[in-house]
Amino acid sequence: MSTATPAASTPEVSSPAAANPPDPSTSDLNATDKLVLDYLRARGHSAAEKLLKESLEASSPPGQTPDPSTSTNTISPEELARRIAVYAQKPTQPGQNALKDSGVVIQELGSMGNPQDIQKLISSIGAVGAEDILSLDPTDKQDGFRELEAWVDGSLDMYKPEFRPILFPIFCHFYLDLIQQGFKEAALRFHEEFSHSLRTRHNQVIHHLSTLLLPSHVQNDELAQRFRNEKYHIRMSRSGFSLLIGWLTEGVGGEGTGSGDGFSGERGKRGRAAVMRVVNNHLKFDVTTSNTTSVSPNAWEESTGVLAPLIPQTGFKDAQSYNVSKGDLKLGPAPLPEELQTEAERELRERALVDRDPNSQYDLQYARQAAPPGVVSPTLSDLPPHPPTFKLVDVKREVEKVRDARKRIRLDPSVLNGVNLNTLQGAAARARALPSICAYTLHDVGEGVSSCTFSQDTSLMAAGFSESYIRIWSLKGEKLRGYRNDFQPNNVKDVASLRKQKEKGGSTTRKLIGHAGPVYAVDFDPIGGSAEPPKYLISASADATARLWSLDTMTNVVAYRGHQNPVWDVQWSPMGIYFATGSRDKTARLWSTDRTSALRIYAGHLSDVDCVRFHPNSLYLATGSSDWTARLWDVQKGSCVRVFIGHQGIVSTLAFSPDGRYLATAGEDLAINLWDLGSGKRIKKMLGHTASIYSLAFSAESSLLVSGGADWTVRCWDVKSAGGLHTKSRENGVNGMTNGVNGTENGTEGAALTNGSSKEQEENIQTVDLVETFPTKRTPVIDVQFTPRNLCLVAGPYLAPEQR
Repeated sequence: MSTATPAASTPEVSSPAAANPPDPSTSDLNATDKLVLDYLRARGHSAAEKLLKESLEASSPPGQTPDPSTSTNTISPEELARRIAVYAQKPTQPGQNALKDSGVVIQELGSMGNPQDIQKLISSIGAVGAEDILSLDPTDKQDGFRELEAWVDGSLDMYKPEFRPILFPIFCHFYLDLIQQGFKEAALRFHEEFSHSLRTRHNQVIHHLSTLLLPSHVQNDELAQRFRNEKYHIRMSRSGFSLLIGWLTEGVGGEGTGSGDGFSGERGKRGRAAVMRVVNNHLKFDVTTSNTTSVSPNAWEESTGVLAPLIPQTGFKDAQSYNVSKGDLKLGPAPLPEELQTEAERELRERALVDRDPNSQYDLQYARQAAPPGVVSPTLSDLPPHPPTFKLVDVKREVEKVRDARKRIRLDPSVLNGVNLNTLQGAAARARALPSICAYTLHDVGEGVSSCTFSQDTSLMAAGFSESYIRIWSLKGEKLRGYRNDFQPNNVKDVASLRKQKEKGGSTTRKLIGHAGPVYAVDFDPIGGSAEPPKYLISASADATARLWSLDTMTNVVAYRGHQNPVWDVQWSPMGIYFATGSRDKTARLWSTDRTSALRIYAGHLSDVDCVRFHPNSLYLATGSSDWTARLWDVQKGSCVRVFIGHQGIVSTLAFSPDGRYLATAGEDLAINLWDLGSGKRIKKMLGHTASIYSLAFSAESSLLVSGGADWTVRCWDVKSAGGLHTKSRENGVNGMTNGVNGTENGTEGAALTNGSSKEQEENIQTVDLVETFPTKRTPVIDVQFTPRNLCLVAGPYLAPEQR
């Protein structure tokens, strides 16, 4: 079916017969045949009109009208009205169908006072192709998809990873075709029969499609129109493409033993023809010259999807060519001003003398960070504007950063390779490889907690709630006291007198009220680092604002307005002066604390910007979106310098490695992708979670990645490992993957939460770089982060069994 559909009739052309004089050659045809021919002529389908006329003339002798009761080429006017009436929309509500049930359409037309005038029905149909209306049999799509699945499963193992991605777009277009043609019941049967094998990687889209039940739904749905109007790209080897063409044209390959006619029967041809129509009209193949066995199984999906609108500029066939055109990036650590560096080193030498710690003599070795080999570091002039002078807190922060680096626990997951964990040697290796995890569980809050974070000095924890407030806890058991409302600056003479201005009493927790909607993100300011508690908290909310809170007064200081829709995420820059927000309005924005308007707007995503993260050197900003992509932006220029395409669902969380070389992304497709920022290429895909992934964090050495998600688990991943599926693998028909199973399955209860029923659970797929899984009882892990000394902190709300 072509994506270019004819336009609806206009008032000036009230009927095809008025605009086009009757054709004398059709005088011998019955009324229904004339009506269809007039319709095709009015719509400009001259080729279809000619073919139909020739067919009718060949099947009936001249001067003889075929009998409708015996002819298989015609239908009665009532039947035609019944088939096309489902496309008519209500005049007062164009998005809704006037007649929903094709079985009682004649009665409904009579009750509405409308004559059985097919021309009036046709004029209200809108942009629907004639070939859709005249298509009478929906079973060709079920047959075609069933045969395509059998062909993919019957192909050689080496071809399955590149063949399986084609199943998803074919499924989507078949379902949309059935709905748009008025075959609601057939569409639901098709969805029920074939959706299970695709849910693991495309659960959100599969569920969304199930909500489209009327032709007007398809016409007004943004996602459906993206599938209809944009080509879906499929990457395939030359040999694989030849095999696909062979099956489409001849039905060769994949036929099971004892299958009778198989793909060569009449139904097989009809099914392949239905697949062929989707392939021709809606798919675009990127045929590569690479050998099938030389491409990683996961690499085939990197260039799969509706790609054209996702690439920031036209003229690039894929994301990789765009990334190459943007040149090299400066990914090294940000330099310190020379005065601040000198003062920090002086303070380190003085502390070494006072502490009399023999190991403190090595602190200066950590004071000046060196860029990793092959990585270019920025200069001071490359950084965003910053204050010309430093403060005492800056010196404390840099000094503590050096001391943290010396006392840090080194995590090296590579020591677990080839070690039997059940021996004493294995236990020692585990201690070196895995972090200590401190979990904070929120009770009696249900699913009301939407965000959570910890301060860098681990003294405070904050959570945002769906009831529009923020709650802060002291993790050290200290009372949180703000300054009194009757605070008089004239009474302050020294630090001691300033402390007297604080509130009396207090508790270890405080509530911050000010937002007018759910609080989706919170973040403590990083200026003090691990040297002292933060002074400010930034929050983002459904009320379309970001708010700055003073932790000295426990009050809202500034409300930043500019977004037109809910703000999903907010994060401070490592410098502490700037922060970034991501919103439902498809933009990310850069702000500074001293201005109430945005400094930069980063526009280009096709859907919500769900998460934002700053690069460690503050030069770049990463964004993850509901358009299934992540982007890297130049903070100051506002331009996109990298686009990362490879996810099959919403990108809900991001994390930069501390060495600045890698970006980890994760989301609704249950996969974690690791990207090389320099080249823009995906390094590997990590699988193991059984439900949505909420948070990611790298260890300080960038060697270990920790993730938390809705499957109630915390998982540890070896960043340096090559990854890939386990060698003892089996096929389970999920989205073009050769799926391996590693021992027992973790988080099965969480999987049941996502899939809705244990019957729909897929076998857990785990890659070899999954080092360890730490299950919780019933706690979705909404935040994970490392302290500067490599202690892992996680948090989430406990879900009582009745809330499942």
